[in-house]
Amino acid sequence: MAERLRILPAGSDALLVELKDLETTLMLLGGLQANRPDGVTELIPAARTLLVGFDRRVTNRIALADTIARIDLSTKSSRHGESFEVPVTYDGDDLNDVAELLGWSVEELIRRHTEATYTVAFTGFAPGFAYMTSDDPAFDVPRRKSPRVRIPAGSVALGGKFGGIYPTDSPGGWHLLGRTPLNMWDTSRPRAALLAPGDRVHFRDMAKGDSVPISAKPSSLEVSILSLKNEEGLFVTRADRPALFQDLGRPSQAGQGVSLSGALDRQSLIEANVCVGNPRGSAVIEIAYGGFAIQPDRPVTLAVTGAPTPMTIRTANGRSFGTSTGQPFSLDAGDELRLEFPPEGTRSYLAMRGGFAVEKVLNSAATDTLAKVGPTPIAVGDVLAFGNEAVAAVDPDRPMRGKLPKAGDTVTLDIVLGPRTDWFTYKGLGTLLTQEWQVTTESSRVGVRLAGAEPLERADTSELPSEGTPLGAIQVPRSGQPVLFLADHPLTGGYPVIGVVAAHHLDLAGQVPIGAKIRFNAIAPFDPLLRESAR
Repeated sequence: MAERLRILPAGSDALLVELKDLETTLMLLGGLQANRPDGVTELIPAARTLLVGFDRRVTNRIALADTIARIDLSTKSSRHGESFEVPVTYDGDDLNDVAELLGWSVEELIRRHTEATYTVAFTGFAPGFAYMTSDDPAFDVPRRKSPRVRIPAGSVALGGKFGGIYPTDSPGGWHLLGRTPLNMWDTSRPRAALLAPGDRVHFRDMAKGDSVPISAKPSSLEVSILSLKNEEGLFVTRADRPALFQDLGRPSQAGQGVSLSGALDRQSLIEANVCVGNPRGSAVIEIAYGGFAIQPDRPVTLAVTGAPTPMTIRTANGRSFGTSTGQPFSLDAGDELRLEFPPEGTRSYLAMRGGFAVEKVLNSAATDTLAKVGPTPIAVGDVLAFGNEAVAAVDPDRPMRGKLPKAGDTVTLDIVLGPRTDWFTYKGLGTLLTQEWQVTTESSRVGVRLAGAEPLERADTSELPSEGTPLGAIQVPRSGQPVLFLADHPLTGGYPVIGVVAAHHLDLAGQVPIGAKIRFNAIAPFDPLLRESAR
């Protein structure tokens, strides 16, 4: 009997396929991996869904849905992995709460957790984060009503029917049982992720003397900037907030649990590079809210785009004068360029002709602040080395972009409804589209936390199994106050996504400052597709 597939919109260039169980999800994943359709850019499996990203220049949602429906879902997947023993100190903040939810004592909870066999089903959320299923079906607890802003690396946690271990400090909504000293992600290993799909895991209670050989040296997910080892280059004389190297990101790396990341305002990055004659995707410095200054040891040509930060050049002989964003300018050896707080927007992009010498991870110099993959943040005293990018003619006459939002403004962002719009009441959807949403101080490259007078009302209050989340997703935790995911967002999440910012407004979303307000405008009705799968 053919399976009926429900295919949901997930932004301008992704769709979410609903399936009956994890095994069927993995069969569809295998079918798409074996014969990848033209235009498919990303595949993110989850418990009962598969998020499929695509290039709108090559295919579209209707054509891709028809292709997916022709894939045979009758062949079982076969996965075999390694076995691991994971030592745990059971001292998590939620240990007592989880025991109470399950109707057990803390002692029984620890006993059953260590007796269970966990199997890695898929990876996501962050590099090295493995979603594990348990052979003890009693392990099923709802996620926290409100996610924590920071969960320490090594935390052993439960969420829904899954277990997991946080590879790095990150936000999260799972319940914390304890912590392990093992490194879940280490780029010095042949396989950076400790756990991969098909692997089996047994947890061991360190309080009972259970010991497992572990690496004595903790590993960082961060990669040093090659230029910091140099004595020649651009000297950083001011950095009120850490500045970041960014490029166009890491496409098609979801299989390793790595999101796209890259510049929040990709068009501004491209414009900065074009201004100085660099390749469009060269690494630049992303500067949030100004407060940054550099001093070169030789003549350089630079350009700054994005948020129009006031800029002052202070020459070696003491003169000071201003320069403009959106056009190339030069500094002599010993001159200092100072960038101040921008009156509008949030992030400015500094490009240097010839580029920067920056070490790349997975073919990108982007700094992913959630996954901690890529160059370390730039701080005062760093020396940034000159690159040797091929250069073209400098373009001094780039057209200026329109004004960016400032604190107090109300910004309208177009959205594509779905994939989980029907998890909300008609009133809840109306609230999303008619209410102004304040951009709070708890906002970062990971996402913009929003606050509204009235929370979004849900029609379906059940627990949502973790599923893929696209860039621009508007995820709604149980508090009803949405979070707008930006470039460093987790690949998967366990709260429903009511809509996704349209592709043409993603750069704008990355420039909305704290203190501004957002209105959402749905550009089309919620439109799920139904298809009969092949057998």
